[in-house]
Amino acid sequence: MTIDKQTIFLVEDNDDDAELAKRAFSRANIVNPLVRARDGVEALDYLFGCGQHAGRNGSELPAVVFLDLNLPRLSGLEVLKAIRANERTKCLPVVILTSSNEERDRFGAYDHYANSYVLKPVDYDQFVVAARQLGLYWMVLNVAPPEKQLVSPKT
Repeated sequence: MTIDKQTIFLVEDNDDDAELAKRAFSRANIVNPLVRARDGVEALDYLFGCGQHAGRNGSELPAVVFLDLNLPRLSGLEVLKAIRANERTKCLPVVILTSSNEERDRFGAYDHYANSYVLKPVDYDQFVVAARQLGLYWMVLNVAPPEKQLVSPKT
């Protein structure tokens, strides 16, 4: 049985880039489930269990979010802001995976506490290598923050 906590959440509107990431993870023997959202609204719906993902247990978070900045409906930066503004998701690892090398995008991402900012390689082989390395780091080497336990006030 696979637990949702080990899910990789890819927020990517480009079908080709999403397929490349999926293949790269597979080639690196990263067998964790990959869930994809195609725009910023769908990403937040999935994370918070609302909208088209109503009924999904919003308390079950992925291990890592790979987030593109240039998304339809709601930008990646707006998604990152919403993630960091929520008490339950504020420590969720978010890696910006984008083609933008603009300083304002990098400042915006780090200003809102992105864990990492990675440029998508244009070359297929380099993209596969980058995705494999990211998957291995975040799914194998990284130690997630401890889960917060709700403490009842003493009566």
